[in-house]
Amino acid sequence: MVPALALNVDGMRKARAMVQRGRSVVLFDPNRLIAAIARSGDRQAFAELFDHFAPRVKGLLMRGGASAELAEEVAQEALLAVWRKAALFDPTKASASTWIATIARNLRIDIARRETRSRLSQVYEILDEEDPERPDDVLSGAEREARVRAAMNHLSPDQYRVVELAFLEGFSHQDVAKRLAIPLGTVKSRLRLALSHLRGRLEDLR
Repeated sequence: MVPALALNVDGMRKARAMVQRGRSVVLFDPNRLIAAIARSGDRQAFAELFDHFAPRVKGLLMRGGASAELAEEVAQEALLAVWRKAALFDPTKASASTWIATIARNLRIDIARRETRSRLSQVYEILDEEDPERPDDVLSGAEREARVRAAMNHLSPDQYRVVELAFLEGFSHQDVAKRLAIPLGTVKSRLRLALSHLRGRLEDLR
């Protein structure tokens, strides 16, 4: 059974430094390293694996649109997941790189879903701020998300897109204007109309 391990970033760097000082000329074999981690919780094997894959996973995520900060965070979480799940790796079903990339993509998807749910709830709060909440009207996050999504489906494509960029993806009004190649005033106008329509739709959904 693999012993528990809590590795922070400094610990990882120290482990990598130990590997670099004592590294022998051996071809990189991720299957061997994962097996060593699964078998005995080999920290040196993990350090080598981390040193090789962390920057590659970060680059993969950044090419997919993630910020450098988020990509680095997900890369670290993905490699820590490899430490915890090393015994589950089956080289006959997928290569180590494919397995690790899949773990990273799934983590990124989970984070994106959580962010979207949080932002949809924030949109609901913005639209509902003029109507004081009554105890029997309190909604769960899932209910708020469902109401906002239902209301957004009635927006025009132009309005939907500015709401999506400004609220769900977190872009500033200026960035939305640049991405859509439209004037800043048009962005603000579409947002005002969209929020007005959404507020009316949310009233209908009560």
